[in-house]
Amino acid sequence: MGRLVFLFACTLLLLAASSSTASDEGIVEHTFYVQNLTVSKLCNRREIIAVNGSLPGPVIRVQEGDTLIVHVFNKSPYNLTIHWHGVFQMLTAWADGPNMVTQCPILPGNKYTYKFRLIKQEGTLWWHAHVSWLRATVYGALIVRPRAGSSYPFPKPYREVSILLGEWWNANAMDVLSQALSTGAAPNISDAFTINGRPGDLYPCSKEKMYKLKVEKGKTYLLRIVNAALNAQLFYKIANHKLTVVAVDASYTKPYVTDVVLVAPGQTVDALLAADQEVGSYYMAARPYASAAGVPFDDTTTRGVVVYDGAPTSATPLMPALPAFNDTPTAHKFSSDLTGLNGGPHWVHVPRNVDLNMFVTIGMGLEPCPANMTCQGPFGAKLSASMNNQSFVQPTTLSLLQAFFFKVGGVYTADFPANAPIEFDYTNATSINNNLALFFAPKSTKVTKLKFNSTVEMILQNTAILGVENHPMHIHGHNFYVLAQGFGNYNPDIDSEKFNLVDPVMRNTIGVPVGGWAVIRFTANNPGVWMMHCHLDVHLTLGLATVFVVENGPTPATTLPPPPADLPKC
Repeated sequence: MGRLVFLFACTLLLLAASSSTASDEGIVEHTFYVQNLTVSKLCNRREIIAVNGSLPGPVIRVQEGDTLIVHVFNKSPYNLTIHWHGVFQMLTAWADGPNMVTQCPILPGNKYTYKFRLIKQEGTLWWHAHVSWLRATVYGALIVRPRAGSSYPFPKPYREVSILLGEWWNANAMDVLSQALSTGAAPNISDAFTINGRPGDLYPCSKEKMYKLKVEKGKTYLLRIVNAALNAQLFYKIANHKLTVVAVDASYTKPYVTDVVLVAPGQTVDALLAADQEVGSYYMAARPYASAAGVPFDDTTTRGVVVYDGAPTSATPLMPALPAFNDTPTAHKFSSDLTGLNGGPHWVHVPRNVDLNMFVTIGMGLEPCPANMTCQGPFGAKLSASMNNQSFVQPTTLSLLQAFFFKVGGVYTADFPANAPIEFDYTNATSINNNLALFFAPKSTKVTKLKFNSTVEMILQNTAILGVENHPMHIHGHNFYVLAQGFGNYNPDIDSEKFNLVDPVMRNTIGVPVGGWAVIRFTANNPGVWMMHCHLDVHLTLGLATVFVVENGPTPATTLPPPPADLPKC
């Protein structure tokens, strides 16, 4: 009898342990209804495309190890996909989301279920539409907290706050893009920036449409900052307050104290805000870092307000002194001073052996104007963009991932150049302008095939074709180490000595310095098809993108499974 009681007790303990493990790696399920929503902003009333009737869309909160299931119903008039920005998608490339890269779009009136696990990453990620310019209003935060029993590598904050920086057009953003593509000119600039969907009191009809963050003196808040703007890098600042950066792109950093944050489209920053000033009201504000000289941009400022408990309602908030629009030294200092938290959660040491070295030019260019058409781009041509003199074109009949998995030919070619096919003085505008042939890159769908678990080192070199500019380059399905960055042409004899191989920051999006270069390194440990592109959507649309095809590994656990049954069909 005693033995039976003992065995029963052991069984209960095992069941309890099993239940605990299951709860540690739970299932989080959401439903997205993507449809028209009528909103009023800047004295205008118009329809936008939104998720579940809100702008921004729903915040998704998970723990590391959880499985996320999102049922997406496309009730909008546009083709749709959702990208889970920064999620590794280990063996779930079918859920990554870029249109015609990992899936055909969800057609109006149809649905698709995204299912994937959040593993070996913690912090702030986000989700957004990945078709045309739909992400102007289809976006939201994706928060990954440590699993039960684990903790942050910094003091637990009193509260966590999502700060989503957006960009607003009074016109339909899809129409803005269509007009630009039809004329070959640059698209019309936006009319405002927003903080959590609110423009702030510097814009017309917006005095009462300002985000307010209430704080208690003596408390610390974790700000989860996301730049969801389409085409603008943004400086972000809170009057009289310092911020301590503790993570970027869901990778922990050594604590970095600053009074200003630079966040490029696609990037996220986790920063601790100590409410340690006198009780009162303080503006938070964001405005562009515009690195391209002579290119029109939205030069407005969005602001919200931090209000201490007990602050008089009549108090006029203090305004922070924001950097100048072209303050490249401040932008570069923030980006280059960050370092990774070596030894922190999910830290992986920098791989020392490199299997593939790549030198990739990135920048603008031109496309010949079609016959019987008048184009409004420079020199009477159409604007274009390219990587290594190849301007990316997405396929139209089948997604690249389907072509890879089912071995369908004729969809792409595996001959993207590993090095710049034309060598020139990359950042010397004078010499470039004397060689107009450099401006025209062929349109193609070329990819780079990578062996499973191979390590890639890539030098990203900005060019002065049509002018230099800081390009935020994003890679899907992987993080990379930022080994070094600088200005001018990359010099391997000098600049390789600057590599940080001990504690480089890990990111999924890097702002390549204006008229400069950045060196990144990553391990291709995730079978599938992964896009790399500029996260200024105007440049992505023009072809500033490429794709990596990572081959399967040697075991079933390193082999991409078949697509889900409800994968959208073209």
